[in-house]
Amino acid sequence: MHTEDQPSIAESHRGAEKLTSPRTVVVIPNFNGLRFLPDCMTALDRQTVSAFHILVIENGSTDGSVEWLRSWSLKDPQMRHVIFNEANLGFDGAVNQGIHWAEQHSLPFVLLLNNDTKARPEFIQALEKRMDQDPEHRIFALSSQMIKMHDNTIIDDAGDQYNLLGWQFQRGLDEPVSAWQKPARVFSACAGAAMYRTEAFKTVGLFDENHFAYLEDIDISFRANLYGYEIWYCPEAVCEHVGSGTSGSKYNHFKVKLSARNSIWLIYKNLPVFLMILNSFPLISGILIKQLYFTRLGYGRDYLLGLWEGLRRLPDLRRAKLEEVPPMRYLLIEMRLIAATFEYISKLIRKYSQRKHG
Repeated sequence: MHTEDQPSIAESHRGAEKLTSPRTVVVIPNFNGLRFLPDCMTALDRQTVSAFHILVIENGSTDGSVEWLRSWSLKDPQMRHVIFNEANLGFDGAVNQGIHWAEQHSLPFVLLLNNDTKARPEFIQALEKRMDQDPEHRIFALSSQMIKMHDNTIIDDAGDQYNLLGWQFQRGLDEPVSAWQKPARVFSACAGAAMYRTEAFKTVGLFDENHFAYLEDIDISFRANLYGYEIWYCPEAVCEHVGSGTSGSKYNHFKVKLSARNSIWLIYKNLPVFLMILNSFPLISGILIKQLYFTRLGYGRDYLLGLWEGLRRLPDLRRAKLEEVPPMRYLLIEMRLIAATFEYISKLIRKYSQRKHG
């Protein structure tokens, strides 16, 4: 750790570059994540691009995060910012505050970043460079290469897909990093480490705060696809990820219930009636398979309660502007959902084949 008397090389470099106008704000939601914050911020201090803002949305933590963030922000008040919320607004409420902040400060890019990540030095530079290669501004979001914190040779997320079963899945999960070095168009960016074009939110809309957390990135990306935007996987932008840093585990009662509820909302808000009918068999099959899966894990009641809440609260939701979507775009999206279904099956085959020979 450097002291205020002896600033790091990265901080000195940042000071020299403050004449360059920042283009990106890194938005980090935090709820009781004090154990992650020092590593996360140290990694950002080492970025090759030094002209950027960091905005932490503090969601009412009780673990000492508030005091730590006050001290941290005072060391560079021009570039380090904190919004202190009295209550936990969830992921969606927090990142929407960050997007509003970017709009108010006329910053073209919003980089959403989980607090349990460590970004490699070229992370922001790689994302900004890829956005600059899109002069027509058709890219809504870039999904970074997220690798396992405990094993840097293994992928955690290489962009997200969505299939006919109504399931989101992470490309490359638990597979070698070497196999996922090619850029690719994906259905969704993982909002745990993704850059978004600020101006596009005017068309796509913000993250739906009804979701609170989970599947909100698939939801907003679905709308972006409906409205003609593109989402790409950018393997040059690498960050290490702990995973489930805030929720604490891969599955728990809270997470299973909210994910089940939000999966219903995702379908209702983004699929027109004729596609719901067309895909009714795989969608219902997907729900039943997950019900059986979570029942075996001891979360069957939570999943069922989540489904019921999702159905019960459908009148509260705002659907995408489906009437404005060209029919051909629906066809293309349907083909992508079909392709993602086969991609998921292929992923399962690789997984069980590795276990068998492993």
